[in-house]
Amino acid sequence: MLETLPTELTLILGVAGYGTAVGALLPRSVYRFAVGREQPRPTRCPSGHPLPGSPGGWLGPARCASCRSEAGTDAAFGPRAGRTALTSALVCTALAAAVGARPELAVWLLIAPFALLLAAVDIRVRRLPDALTLPLAAATAALLGVASIFPGTDGSWVRALLGGVALAGSYFVLFLLHPRGFGFGDVKLALTAGVALGWYGWQAVFAGAFLGFLLHAAWGVTLILAGRAGRKTALPFGPFMVFGALLVVMPAASGI
Repeated sequence: MLETLPTELTLILGVAGYGTAVGALLPRSVYRFAVGREQPRPTRCPSGHPLPGSPGGWLGPARCASCRSEAGTDAAFGPRAGRTALTSALVCTALAAAVGARPELAVWLLIAPFALLLAAVDIRVRRLPDALTLPLAAATAALLGVASIFPGTDGSWVRALLGGVALAGSYFVLFLLHPRGFGFGDVKLALTAGVALGWYGWQAVFAGAFLGFLLHAAWGVTLILAGRAGRKTALPFGPFMVFGALLVVMPAASGI
């Protein structure tokens, strides 16, 4: 145990640094993706200044230096980089602690920032863009297929694919029955969640789906009791699907 501790600690610290770095890059992407279905993605800050930095202005803090120099204010137009960095670091570190140095950890670390990005966009505009949901589902399935080739994996790729189809199919039925409560973006995000959960077993698929609904309901009741929402207030479901899956993947990966 003492001999393996330095290796485990090194892994967790490295993953924490990775999560912090990628999380700090998300705010500008959240700003650009958080638009209505018919609206173009912004290429400038709300005051009209070009987004500097990364190619196309996709990555980095959602702050405008030009606005700050002109108005002398904070000039933030998206989520705080510190908040997204902390969230990403906590999620990635928790995954590393649960999964350990197994091949599938690389897959979870690669898809986690995109899942958090989708959750943040859904919170802002109640929309899960196709440009994120569909590639994320395909990438998760493909990367787990690659991971399954290496020794030391703890999951089934075939079951992961079946889990994605099953969960997305279930959400599609819910979408048909209650389109005001579930968007088609939720169906597409369920592909990724089902693949991730199915990697660890059917019990994980059922538990992840149930926990997503439970978290969504609990948050809705909390808002109603706080007077911030009514019974008919529409709430985004994507964030609860993401964190429900996450909270199931971690104990499933650690064998709990």
